Amino acid sequence: MPVIDADTHVDETEATWDFMAPEDQVFKPTTGYPENQDPSRPPSRYWLIDGKRQIRFIRSDAATRTTVEARELLDVDARLRAMDELGIDVQVMYPTLMLVEFTDRPELERALRRSYNRWLADRAERSRGRLRWVCLPPTQSMDEALAELRFAKDHGAVGVMKKGDREAGKWPCDPYFFPLYEEAERLNLPICFHTGSGVPDFTPARQFSYSSFYRITLPVVHAFQSMILHEVPAKFPTLRFGFIEASASWVPFVLYDLRRRQVRAATRAASPISGPSVEITDDVLKANRLYVACQVDEDLPYILKHTGEDNVLVGSDFTHSDQAMELDFHAILQRRADAGEISHEAVRKITYDNPRAFYGL
Repeated sequence: MPVIDADTHVDETEATWDFMAPEDQVFKPTTGYPENQDPSRPPSRYWLIDGKRQIRFIRSDAATRTTVEARELLDVDARLRAMDELGIDVQVMYPTLMLVEFTDRPELERALRRSYNRWLADRAERSRGRLRWVCLPPTQSMDEALAELRFAKDHGAVGVMKKGDREAGKWPCDPYFFPLYEEAERLNLPICFHTGSGVPDFTPARQFSYSSFYRITLPVVHAFQSMILHEVPAKFPTLRFGFIEASASWVPFVLYDLRRRQVRAATRAASPISGPSVEITDDVLKANRLYVACQVDEDLPYILKHTGEDNVLVGSDFTHSDQAMELDFHAILQRRADAGEISHEAVRKITYDNPRAFYGL
């Protein structure tokens, strides 16, 4: 049975910026190393962008079970061989550096995202269809964002990355983003709410964990709730929405919250505080074309009661070694099916049918 890895990553490298236009060279990131590094600690480095430091990971091959050639797409064939070893037919790739926004300057955002998109298009083209990617639109410049979507569609992209909190100063259900959603719908590119943040923040790396759950994970949950509450999917009747790398155990809670709002709204006048009233049906995910990426050790029998089997995906988080990494996701799900916890049909859907439908593969 073919397997689609719905959530993998690339680590940006010097080659990522080779596609910057001549007039944008002033924005080109450079790599720096902290002075007086403690030899007893792992080495560190950073991207210097617009005078500010952004972490650039030095990853362990052992911890990630990957190589730098595969992580940075220095050798596309090396990544394909790693996929073969894992039993993966297709990977869908998301960024690393640009998961969290680092600028409020439209010209800088445009220059780096444009080069990133062309770099991934170039590398994916060498993979014979096995590496697919998600476009990064420069959302602070909507005309440029729409142009990037059209370029991406013509060069192997299968989705559009979106942040679940404020991006370009606007929340995801704001009409500001409707032209982006409309063009994505026309191009048959789903909107992918991946963990991360659209709000620039320059917190020191050592303090990242102080707010990471709030700033990085919860925006995905918020996007799911607000898309339904404000009936955005109904405005774009064929557009698909994905909620990636935030697990899926929160879905029953959010649906409960929305249903409680629905009941209470029936007994009082509409309020700008509570938001509009919307009917929450039993098949709300399927009816609104909402797809959620799970973790393989979650309470899947319970989750699937709320989501159904047709709207759940899974990914390995390939290259990253955080809590979302699960390179053996397919084998683990098969073992759970063999034990009778979930059906083998559900495994097939989660690992192939659903990501194929979501990404339009």
